Amino acid sequence: MVTILDRTNLVPATADEKRVRHPEKAHKPDTEVLRKPEWIRVKAPASKGYHETRELVRSHKLVTVCEEAGCPNIGECWEKKHATFMIMGEICTRACAFCNVATGKPNALDLEEPENVAKAVHQLGLQHVVITSVDRDDLADGGAEHFEKVIWAIRAASPNTTIEILTPDFLKKPGALERVVAAKPDVFNHNMETVPGNYLTVRPGARYFHSVRLLQRVKELDPTMFTKSGIMVGLGEERNEVLQLMDDLRTADVDFLTIGQYLQPTRKHHKVERFVTPEEFKSYEDIAYTKGFLMVSSSPLTRSSHHAGDDFARLKAAREKLVARA
Repeated sequence: MVTILDRTNLVPATADEKRVRHPEKAHKPDTEVLRKPEWIRVKAPASKGYHETRELVRSHKLVTVCEEAGCPNIGECWEKKHATFMIMGEICTRACAFCNVATGKPNALDLEEPENVAKAVHQLGLQHVVITSVDRDDLADGGAEHFEKVIWAIRAASPNTTIEILTPDFLKKPGALERVVAAKPDVFNHNMETVPGNYLTVRPGARYFHSVRLLQRVKELDPTMFTKSGIMVGLGEERNEVLQLMDDLRTADVDFLTIGQYLQPTRKHHKVERFVTPEEFKSYEDIAYTKGFLMVSSSPLTRSSHHAGDDFARLKAAREKLVARA
C-alpha cells in the first residue's frame, strides 16, 4: 500500500531538524532487534508496475512512507498502483512507541491540500482511496474539518471512487467525529493498535475505551457506514487479551478487523517481543469470524490499508449476503 505524504508546501527542514526525527526517543537505550523469520521476508520490488508507480509519485512531487519505513508490501502494492494519502502534514503531535512518523510541532494546514489530493486521486485513476493523517492535537477540531474538505474534494473530482478514512481518535475534540461521519466516507477506520494492557507503553497518548467508543459512535450516527479497526501483535500481548479486544470491537459493532505483525522501525522504538506464526494468525482469523466480523484480514504482512480496495468489495458482498439470509 502506497502511503503518500504531500511535502510540496512544507518549509524545508534544517539539517538539525532532519537529524532528530524522534526527539522523545533519542535518550532511550537501544532495544534488541530480533532476526526476522522466513515468513516475514519478501523479495525486493522490481516489477514494471512498481517502477511506473514510483515515477508517478516522483512526478507528483510526493514522498512515501512505504519507502521511508521499508514496508514489506511495497512491491506488491506499488505494482497495483494502490494509494493511501496522509493529510495534515508529516509531523505528529504524539509519540507512540511503535510509530515511525516524525513527532514535534506540526506546520500550519495546507489549505490547497484537499484539491491537490483530489487531483492526484483523479490522475492516478483510483477506484478506492484511503485517507489517513497524523494526530493533530494542536487543532481545535483535531483536523475534522480538513478530513471533511478532502472527502468533499474527492467526491467532486472522482465521484466513482470509494473513500476509506483512517482517523486519529479526536480525543477531547467535541463534535469532531460527528463532522467527519457527516461527510459520508464509505469506510470509517480507526485502529486500536494493541490490547489495553499495552497502552501506557505502546500508545500512551490514547485511551483504549475512548477508541472503542469512537467506533461505536460511528455506527450510532450512521448504521450503514462500514467500520474497521486493526491491531499489531508481537508487542507482548497474551492470546486471551486479543480475544477480549475482539469482543470489545464486536460490542461496538465493528465490521472489519485487521491483524498484522509489529515490526520495529528503529532500535529506539518498542521492541518486537516475538514473531507470531502464520498458524496463529490463521487461528485469530477463524475465531474473529465466529465472533461475527464481516471481514477479517489476519497474517504477518497484513497492514491496515493493504488490499483495501479488494477488501471493500468483499466487505460489501459479505453484508449483502448477511442481509439476504436475514
